[in-house]
Amino acid sequence: MTVLLSEQRPIKSSEDVVGIRQAVRQRAIELGFNLIDQTKIVTAASELARNTVQYGGGGAITIEGLDDGGRRGLRLTFEDKGPGIPDIQLALRDGYTTGGGLGLGLSGARRLSSEFYIDSRPGEGTRVTIVRWR
Repeated sequence: MTVLLSEQRPIKSSEDVVGIRQAVRQRAIELGFNLIDQTKIVTAASELARNTVQYGGGGAITIEGLDDGGRRGLRLTFEDKGPGIPDIQLALRDGYTTGGGLGLGLSGARRLSSEFYIDSRPGEGTRVTIVRWR
């Protein structure tokens, strides 16, 4: 697998979330994603970026375009140094929230992605990586 492009951006505020949405959409367009796949990856990115600000106290995203033998994809890695997630399986359950929202952020992002990985340790932070293939 070849990384075609790589960009890192800070996630500290709701304004950063808006910028990330725009950057992810632009990369998806450049990689030839159709409108449905663009919408799915942008929606997942928005949810995860918002979680990074709200629960992780801010962090960063790495945006990578991928080529895997002609198959194009977009990999997004969100990292924070926040409190971590004590029970990942519970956090991935639809409707579970600690912040008063709908509880669809992590589970929704997982459904909108081709690949979904999460690593979190209480007191150390969280890393969520998603890939969407076109």
